[in-house]
Amino acid sequence: MAKCALFFALVTLFILNTSCATKQQLITLKPEPEETAPLVLEHVPSFINVPVSVNLKDIEYQINTILKGLIYEDKVIEDDDIEIKVWKQAPITIQNNRASNNERIKTMLPLKAIVKYRIGTQTMGVDLYKTSEFNLNGVVTLVSDIGLSNWKLKSKTRITNLEWTESPSMVVYGKNIPVTYLINPAIKIFRTNIEESIDDAIEASMDFKPNVLEAIEKLTVPFKMNDDYESWLRIVPIEIYSTDAQLKNDKVLLQMGMKCNMETVIGQEPEPKFDAKNIVLKPVTKMPNHVTSNIIAISTYEDASKVMTKNFAGEEFSSGSKKVTVKKVDIWHKEGHMVIALDLQGSINGTIYLEGMPQYDALKKEIYFNDLDYVLDTKSKLLRTANWLAKGLILSKIQENCRYSIQPNLDEGKQTMLNYLSNYSPIPGVFVNGTMEDINFQKVELTNSAILAFLKVKGNISVTVDGLK
Repeated sequence: MAKCALFFALVTLFILNTSCATKQQLITLKPEPEETAPLVLEHVPSFINVPVSVNLKDIEYQINTILKGLIYEDKVIEDDDIEIKVWKQAPITIQNNRASNNERIKTMLPLKAIVKYRIGTQTMGVDLYKTSEFNLNGVVTLVSDIGLSNWKLKSKTRITNLEWTESPSMVVYGKNIPVTYLINPAIKIFRTNIEESIDDAIEASMDFKPNVLEAIEKLTVPFKMNDDYESWLRIVPIEIYSTDAQLKNDKVLLQMGMKCNMETVIGQEPEPKFDAKNIVLKPVTKMPNHVTSNIIAISTYEDASKVMTKNFAGEEFSSGSKKVTVKKVDIWHKEGHMVIALDLQGSINGTIYLEGMPQYDALKKEIYFNDLDYVLDTKSKLLRTANWLAKGLILSKIQENCRYSIQPNLDEGKQTMLNYLSNYSPIPGVFVNGTMEDINFQKVELTNSAILAFLKVKGNISVTVDGLK
């Protein structure tokens, strides 16, 4: 029995010694991160081409909403012996004046007018006047040149024709007597007022500023591109550009463009950066045909650490009977390099530190390290206590997992942006459509608090105003 007890004691001691020998505690010196400074980005502005089209039927609707009933009245007969009232008798119609060599808007205004005309004199304080009343019922044709000024559609309108649906007449002894030959010259009296009424209605109905700014404000609300990576796209407008208004077929076209900063923020939802008071409309002669967007993908080290921790999940690194797994990854910036801390568990327990400069694999769309190495203190400790882990073979296997793929960000971001370019309606009556080419990587930079990936994307965007109320 004594021999058996001694045997079991020796076996237990051997197992304990073996266990202690294979599970070494590694104590390494942590390369402390640099003090975090505010993140300052050097943005390269993006230019987004935003052509806007407005149907003439929408302008027609707006003008009919503004011009109702009595559209002109002159109550004073004493100044020029004429008193006039003009009503819109039926809905105004608007169309392209295709008969003209230049693109102009043609407006058909059905009207009804009552004109009181006074003839006579005043002698010795006695009025010797006779007043006649004329009834007009016809359609006025007006032609307008259009332009854009201070966000508003401007027009210069003139009457080109007046057709009577029934002959103008005056009331004589209770009967309507035709007086066309007298009334046509009298049209000159109120034609300027009718022309100005049309111009004022077009300007009031086609103020693009509220609609454009509201649409831009909706587009500048950060939207999530990827749930796993918690990535958000934020657009920060700087200036709005516009060419003059043009009429083509049955639409008014405006070539507008937006100069902005575009950035991708990884982490919590960022606050929008939009201030309508600072948006200025600048006139230009032409716009580029394509969107050119420079996007900065901002990935904090904390969020990148979570991604790399997922990369190591279930991975085991071994040499013979010795093996370790990585339980946690932490990343930070130090002296222009990235430090990667790996918490190990297995034959060795502790933290090892590696450093290197990130590179970009354009084929795999990954940020990786091709020169990753242990920091000096970690390497010396491993050479003394765990030489097998310090070997290049294990390091190369670890390096394979120290990769940060932005392909999901790019794919998800592209798909999400395409959703916003497929008949997206930020406000009623405004629809956004467009196409987008592949997102191309430009460069990667490090700051004290984040990894910055600079991206470029091309495409086109169109904004249609259809059924605007």
